[in-house]
Amino acid sequence: MNDHLHSPDDLPAPALPPETPMDASSQALAEALRSSFAIVKVLMVLLVLLFLASGFFTVGPQERAILLRFGRPVGEGEKALLMPGLHWSLPYPIDESIKVSISGLQQVRSTVGWYPVTPEQELSGIEPPAGGPLNPIVDGYALTADANIIHTRAILTYRIKDPIRYVFSFVNASNAVQNALDNALLYAASRFKVDDILTRDIAGFRSAVRRHATQSAEMQDLGIVVETCTVDSVPPRQLKDAFANVLKAEVMRSKVLNEARSSENQVTNKASADAESIINLAQSDRARRVSDVGAQAERFQEILPQYKDHPALFAQQRLTETLGRVLTNVQDKIFVADSADGKPKEMRLLLNREVPKPVTEEKKP
Repeated sequence: MNDHLHSPDDLPAPALPPETPMDASSQALAEALRSSFAIVKVLMVLLVLLFLASGFFTVGPQERAILLRFGRPVGEGEKALLMPGLHWSLPYPIDESIKVSISGLQQVRSTVGWYPVTPEQELSGIEPPAGGPLNPIVDGYALTADANIIHTRAILTYRIKDPIRYVFSFVNASNAVQNALDNALLYAASRFKVDDILTRDIAGFRSAVRRHATQSAEMQDLGIVVETCTVDSVPPRQLKDAFANVLKAEVMRSKVLNEARSSENQVTNKASADAESIINLAQSDRARRVSDVGAQAERFQEILPQYKDHPALFAQQRLTETLGRVLTNVQDKIFVADSADGKPKEMRLLLNREVPKPVTEEKKP
């Protein structure tokens, strides 16, 4: 027997097992699996397409959007803002879009100094009962400059000027605006007296709250612009009647003062008018008297030379003129001249008694 080596290629191929015919049920199962895999592939493709299509979003004309990728903004400065229109981003959680309104008004409400009230009571305008003493744990309040207690609340309306600062300066910028309004309300209350807040200087108190809230927002660089600020202040409910009485007294005081000022103005105006009338009359009389005296002085200067030339004749002429004026309407005139020797003359008038009336006899019956 001869021994020799054989290569693997020279070895005969192993015999394949004979194919066993598949029954009808196995064949149907195989076809069902193939169909199911095809459907799953189609569904997976559709899901991928839907997943990618979910990244489309629209930015409104009054909005700006910021795209975050893994929590960080895509771009810097103004480039990080997406303008109005259709945009696409990778779906969440890879990308996230934050829309910010630049013209719409935002609003925060401060109730740090207000008593608790339910939404139903707020809508209906019903004030909850005062109950017992004020509870600082439950009831909000504010201290005034004259150590009084009031309830006060405010509503601040603002718009976003810088969306990037508004979104990235704080985790929740609206909470920062809320805190700024709370601090402004309590700070302003501590600078005003209770009467000024409730009645005398309501506008000034509201202006102080808005000013301090605006300054606080600017110091924190929140990127907002304050539009309006409304403030509502009331006395403590437990002392409502006492404050009402004080307000009533204040109104009565103002009424009495106004009436007194009105009477004062009337008296003053009348006195001024009377004084002006008297002054005008006095000035007119003064002008008339000065004019008369001036005319008399001129007349005196004119007749003075005549008197110096013939004093007696001048005196006789003046006497005659005077008597003529005085005795104009006298029926009988008797003139007694001075005697030549200078002695006084006597003039005696004989006045007869009244003639007695004759006595008449009484008629007998």
